[in-house]
Amino acid sequence: MKNDCFLPAKILLPDSVDMEKWAVVACDQFTSDLSYWQKLREFIGNEKSTLDLILPEIFLDDKCDERIEKINQNIENYLNSGVFKETEEGYILTVRSTPFVKRRIGLIGKIDLEKYEYTGSTAKIRATERTIEERIPPRLKIRKNAKAEFTHVMILFDDEKREITEEMYKKRGEYKKLYDFTLSMGGGSIEGYFVPKKEPLLKRFGDLLDTERLIKKYGRADEFLFAVGDGNHSLATAKAHWNAVKESLPEEEKADHPARYALAEAVNIYDEGIYFEPIHRIVKGVDSDKFVGGLRDVNADFSFYVRGKEEKSGKSADLPTSIKVVDDYIKGYIEKFGGAVDYIHGDDELKELVDNGKGSVGILFKKMDKSDLFKFVLDNGSLPRKTFSMGQGREKRYYLEGRKIIKD
Repeated sequence: MKNDCFLPAKILLPDSVDMEKWAVVACDQFTSDLSYWQKLREFIGNEKSTLDLILPEIFLDDKCDERIEKINQNIENYLNSGVFKETEEGYILTVRSTPFVKRRIGLIGKIDLEKYEYTGSTAKIRATERTIEERIPPRLKIRKNAKAEFTHVMILFDDEKREITEEMYKKRGEYKKLYDFTLSMGGGSIEGYFVPKKEPLLKRFGDLLDTERLIKKYGRADEFLFAVGDGNHSLATAKAHWNAVKESLPEEEKADHPARYALAEAVNIYDEGIYFEPIHRIVKGVDSDKFVGGLRDVNADFSFYVRGKEEKSGKSADLPTSIKVVDDYIKGYIEKFGGAVDYIHGDDELKELVDNGKGSVGILFKKMDKSDLFKFVLDNGSLPRKTFSMGQGREKRYYLEGRKIIKD
């Protein structure tokens, strides 16, 4: 079977910049921690940085349109002033270390958005969580006027034999090293190697779609190659943008238009650097006694934390069901009594925010076994949003590489 959805790309890399200041963490991290972004800005100063090219979600405020306009200006200025060099068509093998894992191996290429859907489907690339449509417009405002994209999208593939990226890692000395540096704000370090598009190991992505293998592994011959692990809404935005762009294109231009593709990093779900962590909820600005009183009646498996104490629900339910019913309770409470909800990685981080926030309650979930992901999505479709996180906030993908998304 041919891999026709994860393709080689011409990738933009910065030239002659301080790489530690250039690369910044995914925009959907530290959404309740303004100090993180303030310290990052102080560290970067006036140096060139992807922080100038992205919109951290903590700044989705009344000045959002002004920020978006500035981002697009910065992208154009960076492109015009020679900040970037562009690779030949190929892939980049990444080797990431973090404070929590010794090594995570990834491969950066472009995905064909015609092979991706974020609704329930039989596409080769599928969302793992429900997409919230209202989260797309702010991102779309950036992408529809941007000349280049910068990605934090990570897609997962199910290679239990570890025959693709792990084998590339073993022969990394044969590839040209593109970068090797420490990441800012305690993110660890990263190396990148250029992988030619003719690398024989790349053909093994197609082997994962072998009919006999699929039936044996999943019980059905459903061509499901990549599951979106991080950046689902950013990828959904790229899809929405492409759907709009292609309406005005003649057929002969649709096949190779840059907007048809989106840059992403593919990682084997069995990679030792991939582990799933639960995403907790913090509910702020509520009467904690009233909120907890109703929460105790919710039929789900979770714990809640308030006033320095953690209490288990004492109920039994699977993780997706537990998240759905708790989220429904939170939504109903906020609609009736007010308040706000945010999504937090890490038990300690959640508890610290609750302790420091007046009228706050934390809700903690168990973790999902990563080996169950592909089978679950095949059998049930997308998980509830914010079901799991791949690691801690500082381990998320950093914006580093880019790609032009308009025709020259």
